[in-house]
Amino acid sequence: MSRAVVSLGSNIEPRAEFLARALDALGALPSTRLVQASSVMETVPVDVPRKFAGLLFLNQAAVFDTGLEVRDFARRMHAVEDGLGRTRTVRNGPRTIDIDLVDFDGMVLDEPDLTLPHPRAAERDFVVHPLAELGIFPERGRWRIGKPGNMEER
Repeated sequence: MSRAVVSLGSNIEPRAEFLARALDALGALPSTRLVQASSVMETVPVDVPRKFAGLLFLNQAAVFDTGLEVRDFARRMHAVEDGLGRTRTVRNGPRTIDIDLVDFDGMVLDEPDLTLPHPRAAERDFVVHPLAELGIFPERGRWRIGKPGNMEER
């Protein structure tokens, strides 16, 4: 089993329902189970076109155990987004659901469609705060997983 760490966000109503449905769908992937999820927090949008700046996000982080290979997990994760009505017509525009793969078993990848660890996650409070609630902390381009003082470096 591999450990997948994801960040989720929604700024189109019903935001909380989209987060819940995404968690359920990810947990229902083959050989995959939800280990833990953070609480939901409301955040201001970052790097969005000005006309969408008033659409607040609900954000959450979650950890899954999965028997899927990383590219298969990422592909299915994007299919969950599509299934929940995610459209990609405007860069950083409104979205029913946004799911980012932050870490996958400490793997380092730099491919056209998949970069791990997520290259901007540690710079985004809307990712860092929910992950910290789960005991996952950014450190020197990696993620430290566990409780403070007893962490596993990834």
